[in-house]
Amino acid sequence: MSSTTFLDRLRKGLERTRDILNADVEDLARGRRPLQPEDLDAMEEALIASDFGVAATHDAMEVLRDRSSQVWTGGVPAMRALLRDEVRKSLDRPLAVRPFATKPWVVFVVGVNGVGKTTTIGKLARAWKAEGRTTLVCAADTFRAAAAEQLEIWARRTESPFHRGLEGADPSAVLTDALRLARSRGHDAVLVDTAGRLHTKGNLMAELAKMARVAAREVAGAPHETLLVLDATVGSNGLNQGREFARAAGVSGLVLTKLDGTARGGVAVAVVRDLGVPIRYVGVGESAEDLLPFDAETFARGLIGD
Repeated sequence: MSSTTFLDRLRKGLERTRDILNADVEDLARGRRPLQPEDLDAMEEALIASDFGVAATHDAMEVLRDRSSQVWTGGVPAMRALLRDEVRKSLDRPLAVRPFATKPWVVFVVGVNGVGKTTTIGKLARAWKAEGRTTLVCAADTFRAAAAEQLEIWARRTESPFHRGLEGADPSAVLTDALRLARSRGHDAVLVDTAGRLHTKGNLMAELAKMARVAAREVAGAPHETLLVLDATVGSNGLNQGREFARAAGVSGLVLTKLDGTARGGVAVAVVRDLGVPIRYVGVGESAEDLLPFDAETFARGLIGD
């Protein structure tokens, strides 16, 4: 996918946030004067309204205060450039691992119910197949009756091998069988669907930790990635989910879904700043092609505008 196409799709998904921010950018920069306290207050409110979070907003405001003379001489482009650069720096986090460095590459996909975990797994399997990889899809959510059925539909759609256990089976036992199957058949990756655990349920979090221990016994270093799926429409509440999952599951990367024009994209900045882990993918629509690899520079351009 070309960067132009990627940017166009991100622009569409981030339209709401961009409109909020750009209205204030235009107003503040139109007079071509140093920023006044009331100007800064208005910009701060716009950033908060876009779900940047208190800490990330504070950082951005410090930059604007320090460089208000640059906005005075440069107008709208200067203001946008400053905000774009601040967003890019906030989101540009290195990966802790090199993807697919081990075979099979084991990825846990975690998150509360309704954020789009099953869909994300299906889209990832499809994307990796397009890259020539074979991905075993493992239905380790044995609590929700329809979870395995939904995942199996995605596996068939993407022509990916699929493994499930009986309803109510021990998720760790299902995972063990899936990993042994993947090793014996030489699959490149295993995507593991986990139960939609509410972040307040300590016993379910403990089970997720148990699954991680089981995975490590079967495949060295597994899980190699634990991707936390967050619904961009929930805004700052996503931070609370993120903190709990990070403590329980050692989250290594984020997938931000439903970034389709109804969400406020500033939540990406807030979550990354708080958790210190990179965004790996963003979902900007319903189709299988709408899960996109994340790029901080392109996202910042889509969020703030040129």
